[in-house]
Amino acid sequence: MIVTRLALPRRTFLRGMGAALALPMLDAMVPAFGGLKAAGRPVTRLGVVYIPMGSNIAEWTPKQEGRLTELSPTLASLTPFLNQLTVLSNLELRNAYSTGNHATANCTFLSGVKAKMTEGSDYEMGVTVDQIAARSLGKDTQLPSLELATDFNYVVGNCDNGFNCVYMNTLAWSGKTTPLPTEANPRVVFERLFGDGGSAADRKAELRKNGSILDWVTEDMARLGRKLGPSDRGRVDEYLDTLREVERRIQKAEQLDGDALPEMLTRPVGVPSDWEEHAKLMFDLQVLALQADITRVITFQLAREVSTRTYPQIGVPEPHHATSHHQNSPEKLAKLAKINAYHVSLFGYLLEKLQATKDGDGTLLDNTLYLLGSGLGNPDVHDHTGLPILVAGGGSGMKGGRHIKYAEPAPLTNLHATLLDKVGVPTERFADSTGKVNELLEPLSL
Repeated sequence: MIVTRLALPRRTFLRGMGAALALPMLDAMVPAFGGLKAAGRPVTRLGVVYIPMGSNIAEWTPKQEGRLTELSPTLASLTPFLNQLTVLSNLELRNAYSTGNHATANCTFLSGVKAKMTEGSDYEMGVTVDQIAARSLGKDTQLPSLELATDFNYVVGNCDNGFNCVYMNTLAWSGKTTPLPTEANPRVVFERLFGDGGSAADRKAELRKNGSILDWVTEDMARLGRKLGPSDRGRVDEYLDTLREVERRIQKAEQLDGDALPEMLTRPVGVPSDWEEHAKLMFDLQVLALQADITRVITFQLAREVSTRTYPQIGVPEPHHATSHHQNSPEKLAKLAKINAYHVSLFGYLLEKLQATKDGDGTLLDNTLYLLGSGLGNPDVHDHTGLPILVAGGGSGMKGGRHIKYAEPAPLTNLHATLLDKVGVPTERFADSTGKVNELLEPLSL
C-alpha cells in the first residue's frame, strides 16, 4: 500500500525574514498509519493563575458538596464550564504561617515550603510544582515554562515584615535560590514566543519597520497551505487570525500609551492602559503559547499580594489591599466579593478561549489543567487555611462538576502532588503532602 498523506513533524515552523512561527497541532502531524495514531495524541498542559489576598469565602464556596449543579455567587461566571470544574474547600498552606504573611502566601503557594526570613540576597525557597512539571513536560518544547504577571517586578528590598520582595515577585522557583522572574509586558512576551527580542529601542524600530511578524512568513504560509487538507487549513487560518489580532491589540496599546505619555516619563511599551485589557491580552498569549506547543507549563500572577489596585468599574473605588482587611464589615465583605467575582470572570475568559481552540480531537480545555487560587484564606487575619481553590480543565481524564470539601484542613500540596500525577509526572510526595486528591479521577455517584 502506498501512503500519500502529508506527514509533518510535530515541531514544524513557518519561516521568513529571520522569523520562526510555531504551528498548532494539525492532522498532518499525526502519522498516517492507525497503529501510530498515539504519537499524535494531544499532550497535557498545566497552568496556574494566582489571585492575591484571599477571598470572601462565604460567597466563594458552593452550598452543594459532591456533585455540583449550581455554583456560588463568586464563581457563577464559570457556570458554562461547570462540568470541567472542581472546587476544593478547606485546604491550607501550613508552611506559609510566619510574620511575612503576604510574601509567604505567594511564594509557598506552589512550593509548600517555609521561606527563609531575610531582607537580603540570601533568600531561600523550594522548587515549585510548576517547575517539577516543566522538567518533564518542557523537554520537547521551545520554552520549558512561562512566567507571567500584570504587575512589574520593580519592588525590591524588604516587602513584608523582614521578607525580601523576591518572595512576592514570582510564583515559580526552579531551585532553592533561583526565583524565575515574571514578564508583564505583552509585547515582550509575544516576541519571546514568536520573534526575536532585543532592547526596547530595537523592538520599537523593528515594529515600525516590519509591522507584523506574520508578514514575514507569508510565502512559507502559502506554500504550506497548498499541501494541507481542508481541516488543517482551517486550523492554521484560525490560529493565524488569533495571532494577528493579539499583535494588533499590542500595537494599538503601544501607540495609544506612547502618544499619551509626556517625553520625560518612561513606561514599558505594549501595556494597555486599561488593566482588564492587559489581563485579557496576557490570557490570549497563554492560549497561543499552549496552542503552538511553545510551552506546556504556565504560571500567571493576575495581581500581586498587597496590591493597591482599585476597581471603580465594578463599584470598588477603594484599594484591594485595604478592602481585604474587612474587619467583618458587611460593606467591605461585599466589595471583596465583587473583586473576587471580577477576577474569576477573567479566568472564565481564559477558559472560554481554551474551549474555543481545537486541539487534536477535542479542545485545549479538554487537554489542560488550570489551577486558580490564593495563598490566603481570610485576608483580614492573614489566614492560610480555607483557601479559595479550584481546578478547571479535562487533562488526563479529570472528572469535574464537583465540590470536594474536607472535614479537617488538608495540605494544598496534596492537590499539587495529584496534579503532577495527572499531567504525567508521577510523584509520591510533594513538600508536606500527606496523600492525594483521589476524588479528582473517581466518578461521582448519582
